[in-house]
Amino acid sequence: MEAMDTTVSPHPRRMHNSYEDEEERKHFQRIVAAFRYYKTHSLLRVRKTESYFLNLPTHHQKLLSKYKEHLQEVKRCIENNDQIIKLIIKDVAHIFENVCPSTAQIDSILNPRSVMADQEKVQATIRQLVRDWSVEGAEERKACYQPIIDEVLYQFPLEHCTPSDVHILVPGAGLGRLAFEIAKRGYTCQGNEFSLFMLFASNFVLNKCRDVNLYQVHPWVHQYTNNLKPEHQTQAVSFPDVSPSDLPGTAQFSMTAGDFLEVYTEDNHWDCVATCFFIDCANNVVQFIETIYKILKPGGIWINLGPLLYHFSDLPNEESIEPSYDSIRDVILGFGFQLEKEKIQVKTRYAQNINSMLQCEYNSVYFVCRKPHEPDTINRNGAASNGAQEQEN
Repeated sequence: MEAMDTTVSPHPRRMHNSYEDEEERKHFQRIVAAFRYYKTHSLLRVRKTESYFLNLPTHHQKLLSKYKEHLQEVKRCIENNDQIIKLIIKDVAHIFENVCPSTAQIDSILNPRSVMADQEKVQATIRQLVRDWSVEGAEERKACYQPIIDEVLYQFPLEHCTPSDVHILVPGAGLGRLAFEIAKRGYTCQGNEFSLFMLFASNFVLNKCRDVNLYQVHPWVHQYTNNLKPEHQTQAVSFPDVSPSDLPGTAQFSMTAGDFLEVYTEDNHWDCVATCFFIDCANNVVQFIETIYKILKPGGIWINLGPLLYHFSDLPNEESIEPSYDSIRDVILGFGFQLEKEKIQVKTRYAQNINSMLQCEYNSVYFVCRKPHEPDTINRNGAASNGAQEQEN
């Protein structure tokens, strides 16, 4: 059994016309092109620094002889990353039936801004390999994933249920580690992801990596600032720290590709929805909450942990609302959820370089909600009829 099933098309619930198919194909090809352009783009950045370096006074260059050697090492790391990228995109033509990247080209007239944004996503994908599938990412996973896993085990105790009968959905699954860990415990778990950057990489890890620490990446090689030591920029990280194929024979684990709102339209289907750093990926977060409520079975559980970065906020050509957590809490109660657990200021990080002189940490929110067993008892006015248990760190 393969660990990952990506037979679902990127937009499985939508009827395609030729224009939509063509737009989807172009998007697919653009992402493949972004991965292919990684090496060229990244080496251009180093050469710009090298060019400036060679124009410095000779005595300055002598004082920076170790720095000059370091830039050579940076180029070697970029070359190594590119080898992993080639493996990631090697078989992507077979992930979906309705798109083929074989004719993907680097378009010389691409908007430079979009090229830059895509390269940032390629770099973020490399860092995500560390967060989800390396020993170095263990602390982040402990802070972000473990509370969700613990709650799943609490809500659906293995000794009191048949775990394979418990259906759990993980939207915004990224490279699939959280969904993998839930499935590893015997539950039927499906991850969902929209980003082709993440889908390409998760397909590689889950379906192609059959041994532990088989590959290496240099996740921080693009961080030229706030380095205490040169080796902090060029550090190699091995992945995967566990074999993704090491699942129980009865494990039911799959990944679907596509927009969460378009893929999941069946009411009262899931026993649990687990979201980690996900709800702020919506243009309209209320639509996410409404969908989660609809697709949960009566009595079903929603577990959430994350901040409110709001990915579409202030992006050109994107519309977005950015309500505070207090407002979101009102929306959750307004749809009829019963808030059972709530914890604020949960210290979490996201693909953070722990050696950097600059550290980013979120005070995330963790909560557990239940869809009432009796739908007709839903409180549509948003009045909190169930006392929330709030703990502050």
